[in-house]
Amino acid sequence: MSSKTPKILIYSHDSFGLGHLRRCRAIAHSLVGDFDTLSVLILSGSPIIGSFEFRSRVDFVRIPGVIKLRNGEYTPLSLHINIDQTLAIRSSIIEHTAKVFEPDIFIVDKEPLGLRGEVLRTLEALKDTDTRLVLGLRDVMDDPAVLKEEWDRKNVYPALRDLYDELWIYGPEDICDPLEGINLPSTVTDKLRYTGYLRRELPKSAKENPAPSPFGEEPYILVTPGGGGDGVEMVDWVMRAYETRQRPLFPALIVLGPFMPAAAAAQFGERAEHLRDVEIIRFTPQIEPFLAHATAIVGMGGYNTFCEILSFDKPTLMVPRVMPRREQAIRAERAEQSGLLKVLPIDRYPDPDLMATALSELPEMAPPSSAGVDNLLGGLEIISSRVGEIFEEQMAGESRKLVNF
Repeated sequence: MSSKTPKILIYSHDSFGLGHLRRCRAIAHSLVGDFDTLSVLILSGSPIIGSFEFRSRVDFVRIPGVIKLRNGEYTPLSLHINIDQTLAIRSSIIEHTAKVFEPDIFIVDKEPLGLRGEVLRTLEALKDTDTRLVLGLRDVMDDPAVLKEEWDRKNVYPALRDLYDELWIYGPEDICDPLEGINLPSTVTDKLRYTGYLRRELPKSAKENPAPSPFGEEPYILVTPGGGGDGVEMVDWVMRAYETRQRPLFPALIVLGPFMPAAAAAQFGERAEHLRDVEIIRFTPQIEPFLAHATAIVGMGGYNTFCEILSFDKPTLMVPRVMPRREQAIRAERAEQSGLLKVLPIDRYPDPDLMATALSELPEMAPPSSAGVDNLLGGLEIISSRVGEIFEEQMAGESRKLVNF
């Protein structure tokens, strides 16, 4: 590694939603803040990656996007070519970027082999260099049996054993074990490092601007379904509660998300016009100011929303999805058991009175910090510390090998 120009390449598995991109971006921004000469390059297929601001020395390579169909198959997002051609293009871009960029660390988000194995050849090539290979996993992946079947089918175990140097789990060990039920050999489990959750803060630009006040001086509840692609039921449930309420409720600001189906978004906008205390925003790349100034939060329980809830310490009602993965439900259940928030199961939808009751009680709930659960938000600091150790090990080691593709 050059002592002046350390480099990290991050592969963000993005076929739907915002979760992977926002997690990778948070890690990248934190690292360039801690290492003055570090450059971080993110590989992503997200169609809206250009909507986000990136700090100096963080950039991205946009690979052709794909989306996952209801039957589980993938299809190109925009290109009128078949999925095999699209994946071949993506794989080629990933390989060539790694070859030219020559990263000191390559972090792969969630998918050990990438989408349909598109990262495997890059991992194999980088293994013969000084590049440290890291798999980053969120705190909850899915039901253990479902994840085991998926990893068995994809045959990821040789890569975990032979290619990856470390596995980082972005959560605390005593809350969730994402690999529960998978019998991994010690050659793999010895590579595990639990980081804790990733703290979120107000962007610098948001600190310099006035606080958002969608309802003037009135406090409000922020409703966020994340990317919005699977949040129609939750938003509809909240809207029904406001439309039929029999009790006073705090005003609600609903941020629909960029992947909310257009027809549903339009309908919600029309319904909100008849409610003086419900405002709709289609999408904002900077949701942090609204999180910081909201009185309470309603969310679905995705990883990033959960990190934001903990970071801004807001009373929270979670309405987690259960399909196609139970990831959100598992996280929400564990969080409720720890006293961090309240859960309203989606199978109670669309009872408006039940939602109205929960919303009326929400502002008076205690924030997550009152639960007394320690060491939840140290993830970025632990990642930074480990990255520094890796750089030192590389500096003390042999001269850098060239990437051989």
